Amino acid sequence: MRSPSGEQLEIAFAGQRAVVTEVGAGLRTYSVDGREILDGYSDREIAPSGRGQMLLPWPNRIAEGRYEFGGEERQLPVNEPETGCAIHGLVRWAAWSVAEQDTHRVVVEHTLHPQPGYPFAVALSIAYSLSEDGLRVSTTATNVGEDPCPYGAGAHPYLNPGTPTVDTAILRVPARTVLDVGPVDGTEFDFRKGRPVGGTKLDHCFADLDRDDDGLVRVALDGTTLWADEAYGYLMLYTGDGRPDVARRSLAVEPMTCPPHAFRTGESVIVIEPGDSVESAWGLTPQ
Repeated sequence: MRSPSGEQLEIAFAGQRAVVTEVGAGLRTYSVDGREILDGYSDREIAPSGRGQMLLPWPNRIAEGRYEFGGEERQLPVNEPETGCAIHGLVRWAAWSVAEQDTHRVVVEHTLHPQPGYPFAVALSIAYSLSEDGLRVSTTATNVGEDPCPYGAGAHPYLNPGTPTVDTAILRVPARTVLDVGPVDGTEFDFRKGRPVGGTKLDHCFADLDRDDDGLVRVALDGTTLWADEAYGYLMLYTGDGRPDVARRSLAVEPMTCPPHAFRTGESVIVIEPGDSVESAWGLTPQ
C-alpha cells in the first residue's frame, strides 16, 4: 500500500535519522539516537495539523483569501472555512521530485505553476541535510515567470518536549513583542529568559527577534534548539489546545519570513523579480 504522504525519503548521519515526504516535501520525523525530536506522524497518515509541512509561497493565513498585488485584486481558494482564510500556501499536498539524494542529504523540487489567485511561476527547491550540527533545511525560490511575484516562506515542525505535555518544559523565545499583544514585558508571553510554559495557551506570532552574533535566532524547548536565519523575522508558536491530536503534547515553532495576512498588509512580503532567487534556512540542534 502506498503511503498517503508518498515516497519516504530517509537520510541519516551519526545516530540522526530524518524522513522527508514526497507529498509537500515535509519533514515527517527526526530522531537522534532513538529520541524523537519532533512530534511527527505515521507513514500511514495524512499529515495532521500541519505537522512538518513547508508553507510556500506564504505561511500562515490570508484573510478571505484576498489580496492586491501589481495593481490587481487576487482571490485565492479559501481552504480554512472556519476562519474564512487561505492558509499555509499552495504546495503542502503537491508531489515533489527528488533532485539529489545521498545518505545524509536530500534535495526535492517542485515548480509552482500559475493558477487562480496566484498567477506566478516559482521554482522551489528544499535541501534537507544532517551533520554534526544537527538538521538544516534550506529553501530556494526562483521566479521563472515574466512578472514580479509575492513570496513568503515558513515551516511547521512540532517540537517534542519528551514529557506528556509542554506545561513543564522550559521554553526560551528571544522575542520582544507579540503581534496583536505588544511588548512581552510583564505578560505571560515573556519567555526571553527561559521558563516553564505552564498553562500559557500559545497561538501567537512573536516578532522583534533578538539574534546571536552569527545572525541566527534560537528558540529552545528543553533539549532541542530551533534556529532560523535572518530571512525569518517571525516565529509562530502554537500549543494546539483545541486540537485533539496536539492538545499541548508538543509545541509548534514555525519560522516565518512574514507575519499572518502579509499578502493583504504587505508587511515583510518578499517580491521576487523575474529570474531572481531568494534563500532561507532554519534547522534543529539537539543537545
